[in-house]
Amino acid sequence: MKETKNNAINKQGSKGTSSAIAQPGSGFSSGWNFDFVGKRKYFLTLSAILIVISLISMFTKGFNFGLEFIGGSEIVIETNSSNLKVADVRAKISDIAPEFKNARILQVQAVGQGDKNTFSIVVSPKDEKGALRIYTADEKVELIKKVESAVGGSVVTFNEVSGDAANEMKSLTWKAVVFTLLAMLVYIAIRFKFVFGVGAVLALIHDVIITAGMFSLFGIEMNVSAIAALLTLVGYSVNDTIVVFDRIREFGRRFKGKDITVIVNDSINSTLTRTINTSLTTFFTVLMLLLFATGSIKSFGFGMSIGVVIGTYSSMFIASPVVIRWAKSI
Repeated sequence: MKETKNNAINKQGSKGTSSAIAQPGSGFSSGWNFDFVGKRKYFLTLSAILIVISLISMFTKGFNFGLEFIGGSEIVIETNSSNLKVADVRAKISDIAPEFKNARILQVQAVGQGDKNTFSIVVSPKDEKGALRIYTADEKVELIKKVESAVGGSVVTFNEVSGDAANEMKSLTWKAVVFTLLAMLVYIAIRFKFVFGVGAVLALIHDVIITAGMFSLFGIEMNVSAIAALLTLVGYSVNDTIVVFDRIREFGRRFKGKDITVIVNDSINSTLTRTINTSLTTFFTVLMLLLFATGSIKSFGFGMSIGVVIGTYSSMFIASPVVIRWAKSI
């Protein structure tokens, strides 16, 4: 009788233990039970639409490249007139030199400037052969005097980038993006399986194309800070993806023989709370840069604000569900 009682206790303990261990298909731990894999066709379609829109914008509208990528001279002037607009500045400087007629002028308003207005004036001076050139020291001094007199303010900075330097910057930038994606592929393939590396890189390419497309679509300046945002996005997004992949591997080893779609769903659901919390805190931080920063930092804030949303989306709806197409087992 005592033995029967002990067996009953052991069975009850065993039942309690098994219920404490996550079972695939149960919406493990976080309370989420969303069918990510079952809905993947809808999200892949949405991603395809966003990618097409981004590519069309990039190839038709192009990018609003910053000084680093187009070369030329940038004059940043601060005025005390709060009513001065871009059109007013253009009218005032158009007669300074031929290149000022087609100057690219941006109004830069930083938080705390009060009634002051800051304008960025980018010009592309050419030599006799039509090639981009930079101003001499004497020409710079003369131009600063003319711009200050015409606009009515003081020149804060005078930056120049030669045509060769701009072309080299473009080349190095895209190489950096490509090498970063390849490095991520190798790292994830070694840590997990090659198919996971392919899934992660496809998600990263998805993130970069859509984020870059938003720069083109909204005309946000594509400068060095914007590229920094894209590279930061790659690191941020792959970190989120690795967390999910690690959980997939853990569940795959714990529940051998279970359907891979069930394992992937439970893995994403089990990390969903962590993903949302991390993404929201990051998003609100970079959103402040977008709303209150100025100059090149604003481009970084825009890139990261879009990137955090797209990166979080791809980690949940793109990277892991895509892997199922090739993975037969974990």
